[in-house]
Amino acid sequence: MRRDFCDGVGIARLLNATLVLPKFEVAAYWNESSGFEDVFDVDYFIEKMNGFVQVVKELPAELASKEPFKVDCSKRKGLFDYVETVLPSLLEHRYISITPAMSQRRDRYPLYAKAALCQACYSALRLTATLEKKGSDLLEAIPKPFLSLHLRFEPDMVAYSQCEYSFLSANSTQAIDSARGERKPWTGEQARLWRARGKCPLTPNETAIILQSLSIPTNTNIYLAAGDGLMELEGLTSVYANVFTKSTLLSGTDFENMHGNSKAALDYYVSVNSDSYVATYFGNMDKMVAAMRAFKGLYRTLFLSRRAFAVLTNQGLNGNLLMEALWKVHRDDFVMGVGSALPDCFCEFKL
Repeated sequence: MRRDFCDGVGIARLLNATLVLPKFEVAAYWNESSGFEDVFDVDYFIEKMNGFVQVVKELPAELASKEPFKVDCSKRKGLFDYVETVLPSLLEHRYISITPAMSQRRDRYPLYAKAALCQACYSALRLTATLEKKGSDLLEAIPKPFLSLHLRFEPDMVAYSQCEYSFLSANSTQAIDSARGERKPWTGEQARLWRARGKCPLTPNETAIILQSLSIPTNTNIYLAAGDGLMELEGLTSVYANVFTKSTLLSGTDFENMHGNSKAALDYYVSVNSDSYVATYFGNMDKMVAAMRAFKGLYRTLFLSRRAFAVLTNQGLNGNLLMEALWKVHRDDFVMGVGSALPDCFCEFKL
């Protein structure tokens, strides 16, 4: 949501358009009805965006009863130009909604649009005072120092990856099969190639192996930034016992009454402010957390390599040889700053 909204700010600036605060689609993220104002400080956002993009909470009266003209940019391939393709629709209909084009190259935005996008992402978007307080209390409750681990091994995640795993429990296998629907797993040579490309999520046990190869002590305090339904967790906790979660650190009522958006926001808050951040995937949250940590000068950020683990184990490496090879791969990734680059709008400039 944060990524899409930041993109929306950049696009609004490209089109010289007024931005209406979004309403979260229930089915798009969580089966719930929490809104933008339940997660983010709306008034602060509008104030900080002044001079970059005009933002309104609600539509003007003359447009409030109209449905927006929908522009689907998501399936466009190659370089997609919003000014050439979307601006005519905005000028004609005055009120449009868009599905952002992931193929749009933000590095090709003019500087003023980059500035608006970065102002939104890194300065203007902050949590509500209530969530900020909850995040601060949660951060305080975690034993220090600690590592925040974003672990992705939920049934829907594995089903979406189309990967097959052996040695999973019957419950995990059943949960994955239920989540697959029409999306069948790859088999044979295609499955091997898919895994070798790093497309398969790391299991908790594989994650523990990589953490050990990086000489991360087994008594390390680990905050588990993860959604509900994480499978095979004992593969991690049997090696790293000091694992803490939101549900264990927040009071029962506090946790049960929280929306999924709010829980994810707390994971984001803790991860940005952790002593170290390790991600087993390179998804939207990981990219946002890494960029924010780089912005704040916190460089103990690492993305575990699914590709390296798949390739090295497929070569038959195990034991100390596997550990040494994994260490070298991750050392090189870290030295090169893989995943930690900031957009060029952080160069100093005058608007």
